[in-house]
Amino acid sequence: MNIDYTVTALMFPAIPLLMSVYSNRFHTLSSLIRKLHDEHIFEKHIPPEWKNQLLNLHGRVELLKYTIGFASFGFLFNMLTVFTLYFNRIFEARLLFGTCCLLMIVSIIFFIREIQLSTKALKFHLSDMEIDL
Repeated sequence: MNIDYTVTALMFPAIPLLMSVYSNRFHTLSSLIRKLHDEHIFEKHIPPEWKNQLLNLHGRVELLKYTIGFASFGFLFNMLTVFTLYFNRIFEARLLFGTCCLLMIVSIIFFIREIQLSTKALKFHLSDMEIDL
């Protein structure tokens, strides 16, 4: 496969878009944690599924940390690919671009796992409500 600027340019719209999605997810999660913290500290409101929620939130924060970290390194390696292409270092550019793609794949896998935990968290909220069907 020949690698040139157009190949690396394919990643430029994808990576910032993914980073934006991840950042929005992180912002939403941090808002939820702050809300739960305030309820616990100021209102002394402790829901019955409190421990499950805390464990779930801790896991989600860890997953998002790795998700954003791998995506950031993916973006860095994409930029390094452009840099090596500038100096006509094709072999190094191929290695860097392959690493970029691998890092983005790992990032997406972590994100899928975070989505699974998020869904589990919603089930915790539904667990204390009765559904009459």
